[in-house]
Amino acid sequence: MILLSGILLLILLTTWAKCNAFLSFLLVSLGIGLSNGMSIEAVTHSIQTGMGDLLGSLLVILVVGAMLGKLIADYGAAQRIVSAFMDWFGRKYLMWALVVTAFIVGIPLFYGIGFVLLVPLIITLSYKYDIPAVYIGLPMLASLSVTHGFLPPHPSPVALIQQYHADLGLTLIYGITIAIPTVVIAGPLFATTLKKYTRKPLSTFAGKTLAENELPGIADSFITALLPVLLIGTSTLIRFILPPDSKLLKIFTALGDPAIALLITLGYALYALVLKRGKKFETSMHSMGEAVKDISLILLIIAGAGALKQVLTDSGTAANLAVIMRGMHLHPIIMAWIIAAFIRVCLGSATVAGLTAAGIIAPLLAGTTINPSLIVLATGAGSLFFSHVNDSGFWLFKEYFNLSVKETLKTWSLMETIVSVVGLCMVLIIYFFTAH
Repeated sequence: MILLSGILLLILLTTWAKCNAFLSFLLVSLGIGLSNGMSIEAVTHSIQTGMGDLLGSLLVILVVGAMLGKLIADYGAAQRIVSAFMDWFGRKYLMWALVVTAFIVGIPLFYGIGFVLLVPLIITLSYKYDIPAVYIGLPMLASLSVTHGFLPPHPSPVALIQQYHADLGLTLIYGITIAIPTVVIAGPLFATTLKKYTRKPLSTFAGKTLAENELPGIADSFITALLPVLLIGTSTLIRFILPPDSKLLKIFTALGDPAIALLITLGYALYALVLKRGKKFETSMHSMGEAVKDISLILLIIAGAGALKQVLTDSGTAANLAVIMRGMHLHPIIMAWIIAAFIRVCLGSATVAGLTAAGIIAPLLAGTTINPSLIVLATGAGSLFFSHVNDSGFWLFKEYFNLSVKETLKTWSLMETIVSVVGLCMVLIIYFFTAH
């Protein structure tokens, strides 16, 4: 009852009172700890420990990842990738070109940056070819949503990996395996039902693009977007090939460490996108500084979630909850999805939903043989369930595509729900084949 009251308070603080999510987490953590008989000193110690443990291992990954994404956006690499796919696919396969572009660009770019960067392109193409913007735009946003919810180095998956003590490389490989069919079903296949939404977006949102001669080369653009994935993925796969004492394995393991992989890629991006093209180094540093400001609130939310998780553990709430939930005989994968989906519908934020659910689910995994990477992905899928009026993404889509609330529910909200449900089904399929 204390936990349920805490979750209800979190919902009321963030939705009704419009309280900052970080402060809401702190207040709820204090309330749960004190209600369980902890002293004020013990509660504050738990809060500090939880924030430090979770942020300590994530800070480099999230900050460097944000810097890399900002350089890719500001220096034209994302635009070059878009134009390359448009040339390769042609008008007939325009939608697929946008889906693949969003998937590749969405890996290093945070969702908000990807949305603001790519949606104006959708609106421009809609006017140019007289194609309904929702029809070609929603599949692209499905791609962005899947990378945001499933794939490192995005904040929520990275934080979930830490909470569940999962392997980042394996989560990335499983995540890509799950993401591809999920994007196809929630994107192009679902879009075949959307041709009736012919309302034109506002022309003021049409894209303002860099001139062709201001864009970096195709190779440099793709390398800066995909190098972290290649380094981390190769490092994970090679463990199954080389013996444990191999020197080559140690080299690949070092290069595939997420922080090292992102630092290497950031160094390459600074060379290829900035110095090689004669751009001012100081300007790139300003861009990277802006990127850190953009994710500061996300870092605080993650810290707050870490505080809540630690208070739940230290107060004994997590252990009591584990006993109750084991008696319910729900599979942990299903349980993780349900809890994350419930909090997502209540709060709106996918990041908050995923991290809050992880604080509840993580203690239940002790003694189970389930691969924690699958729990990460199940939680991520649940955190994307049914975006509606309490989610900022809902209103972004509504305003940019000039839709009514009802139309947004029937397009955007349904797409997010399909992503969530199909993602869960794919996790269960992988679990079935890897557990037997």
